[in-house]
Formats: sequence, C-alpha cells, structure tokens
Amino acid sequence: MKKITINATGLCLALSLMTFGGGSSIAEDVVPTSQAEVMLSFAPLVKKAAPAVVNIFTKKHATQSHPTIFDDPFFKRFFGRNFGPKKDREQVQNSLGSGVIVDDNGIIVTNYHVVAGADEITVALQDRREFDARLVVEDERTDLAILKIEPEETPFPFLEFTDSDTLEVGDLVIAIGNPFGVGQTVTSGIVSALDRSAGVSNDIQSFIQTDAAINPGNSGGALLTMDGKLAGINSAIFSKNGGSLGIGFAIPSNLVRAVLKNGLATGKVTRPWLGAIGQAVTSDVADGLGLEKPGGVLVNRVHPLSAAHAAGLRVGDVIIAIDAKPVYNLDALIFRISSGELGKPTVLDIYRSGKLMDVTMLLKPAPEQPLKNLMTLNGPQPLAGATVGNLSPAHAIELGMPAFASGVVVTSVARGSIAERYGLRPRDILLTVNGQKVTEVMQAQSVLLSEKNTWEIQIRRRGRTLSFRVSS
Repeated sequence: MKKITINATGLCLALSLMTFGGGSSIAEDVVPTSQAEVMLSFAPLVKKAAPAVVNIFTKKHATQSHPTIFDDPFFKRFFGRNFGPKKDREQVQNSLGSGVIVDDNGIIVTNYHVVAGADEITVALQDRREFDARLVVEDERTDLAILKIEPEETPFPFLEFTDSDTLEVGDLVIAIGNPFGVGQTVTSGIVSALDRSAGVSNDIQSFIQTDAAINPGNSGGALLTMDGKLAGINSAIFSKNGGSLGIGFAIPSNLVRAVLKNGLATGKVTRPWLGAIGQAVTSDVADGLGLEKPGGVLVNRVHPLSAAHAAGLRVGDVIIAIDAKPVYNLDALIFRISSGELGKPTVLDIYRSGKLMDVTMLLKPAPEQPLKNLMTLNGPQPLAGATVGNLSPAHAIELGMPAFASGVVVTSVARGSIAERYGLRPRDILLTVNGQKVTEVMQAQSVLLSEKNTWEIQIRRRGRTLSFRVSS
C-alpha cells in the first residue's frame, strides 16, 4: 500500500479531497486550484512551471597582469617602475544565474547583474538544450535584463505574468532557480512583506519579500503564485554569510512587465517620470497637516518641465495614492510611476489645503531639455581633457544623478589629461570660473579659454561644493 504523509494542519482539508471506497483514489496530478489542494503537493505546479525557468551561464574575458622577476622592488629601485617586459594573460571569468522565459518566441527576463559585462551568454533549459543568448535590453536601475534565444520548430515553454498588486502578505509562493550551480531547485515559502527596500543599489525599490530559500545563483529566477504564474523575478537576499537566512527579495511582476514592454518596443528602457520629489509623511507631519494618519508623500519640489507640473501638482500637496493604490513613502511613489505606461493617464489622490481631491496626469518621460551638447574641453586651461555636457532631467537620470540637478556636468575625463591631474571626476558639476557662473557647455569653454594665468574653479561633487585655484 502506498504511504501518504500529510501534515497535521492540512489533514482535514486533505481528507476532504480524497475519495474513499471502491479502491478509488485521485486519478491524476493537476495544477492546484485552492490552498487545500496545495497541502497535498506542489509537484503538479512545479511540473507545469519549471520548464520555463532556465539556467544562465556567462563568460567575461579579462586581461590580467602577472608579476615577473622584473617587478621585484630591487630592480624597480635601480631601473625605474617601467623596467622590463609586461606579462599579461587573458583570464575567463565565469558566473551563473537564472532566468525566466516569458514568451514562446524565446524572450527571457533575468537580472542585470547576472549578465552585466558578459562577452558570452549561454542559456540551458530544463530538458538540457542549450542556446546562445543575445542581450536585447539591460536596465541597471531596476536590475533587469532581457535576453533572446532563437526558437526551433516548437515554441518554448513560458510563464504568464500575474498582477503583483494582488499579492498579500501570507500568500504561498514558490521560488525556482539554480542556486550555487547545483541545478534547477525548487523552494517554497510565503510572502513575508510587500513594498520593501532591500538596501541594494537599485533606485527603484519596492520588492516582494519572501522566506522561500533564495541563494546565490537564484538571481533572475521565478517567484510563482499557486496558480503557476510569475509574481516576480528573484533579485537579492539579505545574508551575513552568503547563504539564505529566510529574507529574499523579488522584483514585482508589474515592474518587470513595464520594463519588458517598453524595452522591446524601443530597444532601451524609457520610463515615466513624475518630476516631483518630497518626503514621507510621518506622524508629526500628519498632525501638522491635519491628516488622520501618517502615510503619503509631501511634495516639496516640482520640476517646471514635468508631467506633475503639467497636471497642476503643487508644493505642499500630499500624494496619498496612485490609481487607488496607497503610497506610503517615496520608494513606493517612484515604483508606482515607473511601472506605469508612457502616454497613459494616471490618477493621483492628493490632500491639499485640508481637502481630498484627484489629479489626472499623463505619464511622460523625463525631458531632454536642454540638449546634452557633449564637448571635450581643450586648449591651454586646467580642465582640458574633460568631456562635459548640459544637464537635463533625462541626462541626469542617465548618469545616475538626482533628476533635478542642473548646469554643466563632467561625463568623462581622459587618462593622463590635465583635467585628471587636477582631480576632476565624472559627475562633477562645474559651478563657477573666476566668480562667473557657468550655465552651459559653450560658455564653459569660452570662460576657461579667456583666462591665461589664474583660474579659480568651483565644482559640486556629491552635494559638496569644492574650490581649487590653478596658476600657469
């Protein structure tokens, strides 16, 4: 007789699903349709979903210098630092991760950090077939990347998206990936929290937190709901030793879907931009504004070229919800806007002057005004060799800077140049030259070349103002 083991919690529910008498039993495995059925086994769900989760292997070629006898300090002392031949050897760096097929034509979603800088990308399916993959879109801001493998005669298995906004804390979920390169592995757990900030470098943070075991190599894998649909892409873990501590984070499917749709249509990810910044409404702020409870974002700045300004949003407004979905802090606000669709209207629930009201806003990208107008500075002046450009909200976001930054920004500095010698760095903003305010690229070049003997230069670096003086 076949032994069936059922935990005590699910015993009554499990018995209600079994047919006794006449020797009959459950005839075949089916995908669970209720929590009661899940108490018996995850196997039917995994059998349906696992073929669409792939392993990703990458190779990156790097040149590494190896020490020789000529690097000995004794020789360097007498013959100089550049004495002797250099021995360089090419090294291949391998890494692994996971991915999810989301279209039967071979479109795969994974993490940006899984494939960043890779020279070769190989995708292995559950049935052991391997394909060379092409990187179609990469988006460091969300830690997402889109790959493409060429289809054969039969379509690829794929997973459908679910609406991640329907998830609730306590929902059962399954994680599928390739931890530590041991092969495809399945773990189960629950949704531990929603709208979490994972403490990673992504600037769009509203993660699904789960206690389903996620380890290195799971990155890019699938987080599934009990109907076998994709709820998120596993992205990060909180760990002190590199292993799972029951705190894993997944990028919500709604954001994944927005990046996918936008990226495939244009070849790059251009997301909606609100154009307003503010602070989370704490208990003290809520009392001062007359709100019943804390929550929302108090707007303290609105960009004049933004969608928010066009919709009539004002400084002092409190954004409480977007399309009826609550906003508790700035991370949640950025997530809601970023996962929207360009060109579509969205409704902001706001609190203004003691009244609740709605504002309809048309989602649009950050403006590229003024134009970059990139230029490499040259001539007899201390910033020669630096490439600079005009800052617009779009250019600032591209450089990973605050979108409200303005002025002339350094985008790169040539090695060995005069600008490098004086310590200029990418993302430095040029403020003044000899007391004259610098507002655009052509003016910067003109002001620098107009002086011949002494330059007093002021820049802004990571919020700090720095000054230095150069004499010829």
